[in-house]
Amino acid sequence: MKTITIVGLGYVGLPVACLCAEKGNKVYGLDVDKSKIELVNKNQSPIDDEYLISKLKNLKKGISATANPAECIPNSDVIIVCVPTPVDRNNSPDLTALMESVSAVSKFIRQGTLLVIESTIYPGTIEEIAVPILKKQKFDAYKNDIFVAHCPERIDPGNRKWNVENLPRVVGGVTKEAGKKAAEFYRSIIDAEVVELSSVKAAEATKIMENTFRDVNIAFVNEMAQSFDRAGIDVIEVIKGASTKPFAFMPHYPGAGVGGHCISIDPYYLIEKAKQLGFNHRFLMLAREINSSMPHYTVELLENEMRKLKKTIKGAKVGVLGIAYKANVDDIRESPAFEIINILKTKGADVFVFDPHVGKGSNVKDMNELLNKSDYIILATDHIEFKNMDLSLLKKNRVLAVIDGRNCLDKEKIKEMGILYHGIGRG
Repeated sequence: MKTITIVGLGYVGLPVACLCAEKGNKVYGLDVDKSKIELVNKNQSPIDDEYLISKLKNLKKGISATANPAECIPNSDVIIVCVPTPVDRNNSPDLTALMESVSAVSKFIRQGTLLVIESTIYPGTIEEIAVPILKKQKFDAYKNDIFVAHCPERIDPGNRKWNVENLPRVVGGVTKEAGKKAAEFYRSIIDAEVVELSSVKAAEATKIMENTFRDVNIAFVNEMAQSFDRAGIDVIEVIKGASTKPFAFMPHYPGAGVGGHCISIDPYYLIEKAKQLGFNHRFLMLAREINSSMPHYTVELLENEMRKLKKTIKGAKVGVLGIAYKANVDDIRESPAFEIINILKTKGADVFVFDPHVGKGSNVKDMNELLNKSDYIILATDHIEFKNMDLSLLKKNRVLAVIDGRNCLDKEKIKEMGILYHGIGRG
């Protein structure tokens, strides 16, 4: 049994904390959010996620959550940092939370402790930022005073198949010994392969590459959707056809925008770091440009449908279904729905918003009220409640047009009711 502290009890840290506790370890959770600490100490999840709610409820050994590093860091054999690493308004990496966390840890950590950074970072962050912070407290990571490693997080909120227990992981250490210790630790808590990479930089680059790959492919299919739309071709039908090829094709799907803390953020970490090294990621920048433009494109689709009705968006009553960045979770980080709402409001529309999974953000009590008040609908999140909605309610509430930002509704059924429909790449 080890004593483990998880720094940051969010979408990444909390599942890791639950897993470590489940394996019989003594687990502390260090966070600055007092309401989150209170809930975790009651074995209640601050995140609306079935997996976490169940795990916390059934833990035999609970997680001791605290805001005081002195309570947990000195006693810990392993410390895992899982704090957010967003970008600022200029899309430059914001490592404030990471630096503050490592600094707080460094003041109380004892020699020989394994310190793992799970937060997504650009290649070189640990050696350029974390190691010097430890050095200020007289710990030399290169001499294994502290064993410092990186194991990039792999969490997909709401995914029922893949979770923190069964996802393969990669690790890399500042030293070989640190990498080996990190690998041994993760093998003790997960039921999946743990791959040791040759350096901490390689591990840092792995997560960035994974998510940049997705961003580029989503941008590709978003561009194809816009092209096919003009040609009168249903992009979903084309993707279905292309997917019959058993090799060299991986389906990605178009949508109203890319959100979440990974795909919409990680490419900027690589872009900015490469700039410092004198390299310009033109391809990655273009992918970001395309994906960032999708909320505007979605609103343009609505305006195009409204022109057919000889209507304008100023003063129009528009309902937006969903503000979470993905289906069936309460995660709103970098959600394109907010940009859609802002564009609509800037253009003078009267906007009604409803999301059954997000506590704050809706300005109507339920979907029925939204439909009743709206003449036009933009579906921004493919929650199951929206996918399974009774489409006859659209006609009953005299909805004139539907923009399906996630291509999840029955377009033929909607059109049969005399309602204008447009998806992303499927008119």
